[in-house]
Amino acid sequence: MAPYLLFGFLGAGILSQFISRSFIQKHLGQHASHSELKAALFGVPMPICSCGVLPLAAGLRRQGASASSTASFLASTPQTGIDSLLVTYALLGWVFALFRAIVAFISGILCGWSIRLIENPHINTTSTTQSTEKSDLRKQCISVLKYGFITLPRDIARPLLLGLFLSGVLTVFLPEAPFSNHLAHPHLSMLIMIIIGLPLYICSSASVPLAYAFIQSGVPSGAALVFLIMGPATNIATLTTLHKLLGARATIIFFTVLTTTALLAGSFMNYYSPKLGLESALCDAHRTSNSYEVLVAILLFGLLLNGIRLKK
Repeated sequence: MAPYLLFGFLGAGILSQFISRSFIQKHLGQHASHSELKAALFGVPMPICSCGVLPLAAGLRRQGASASSTASFLASTPQTGIDSLLVTYALLGWVFALFRAIVAFISGILCGWSIRLIENPHINTTSTTQSTEKSDLRKQCISVLKYGFITLPRDIARPLLLGLFLSGVLTVFLPEAPFSNHLAHPHLSMLIMIIIGLPLYICSSASVPLAYAFIQSGVPSGAALVFLIMGPATNIATLTTLHKLLGARATIIFFTVLTTTALLAGSFMNYYSPKLGLESALCDAHRTSNSYEVLVAILLFGLLLNGIRLKK
């Protein structure tokens, strides 16, 4: 997770310098036309998972993106990406991959539209974005690093660490045994996947082998789709950070709309695609942490602790 989150911080820093505030306000701002559609369309192919999308969404919000377009981006982006769609195609077939991309796009738009209904048009987001006019390249690079690795960690460190802690606690202590007898039921299994997916802090690509294993164990394909939506897009870390960015009411609406969309999409898939053709062998998705990943995790933890210190 740590490398993806650091990449997200860096990407947010680059966005702050090379995509102007006026561009964000024009395409994703409060008065931009079809801003939710643009945010969802922009988010679906991006290879950014649930951990990396948090700083990017925070950066867009700080640059003037509306709450609705931020929600749309935050709903559609972690569900898919070019990499995860290719993995989905390899393990679950092209029908599942195509359907997954469509659902991510539609759910992003619906979340954005729902947030727009309650959004206060008079609230202006603050921005510490530097000017994108011509300046010294060295100064721009310093500004990218400062914004990505100091400003944003300061803003989201506390809710992110809280979400990670709660995710770990629930993942360890969540009772799975009572669910085992109901996983083959087409409707109950989808509700169970919501319960399982909520505490998991999992990237869209890493969730595909799990979904494939669920299907191989007798779980309906619609329930596996629900897991692929809920795991990456609505984990507790995302919801706590969303609460920081948009507020409690918007977070509740975001979760409700995305959950409803996931259940409808799962029911649709169960009804129209009972056989998805899962002939492909499950690839070995198990990875052990190496020394590089440990060092990156330590670096990330240090950045977040520094963010908490600066917030005091």
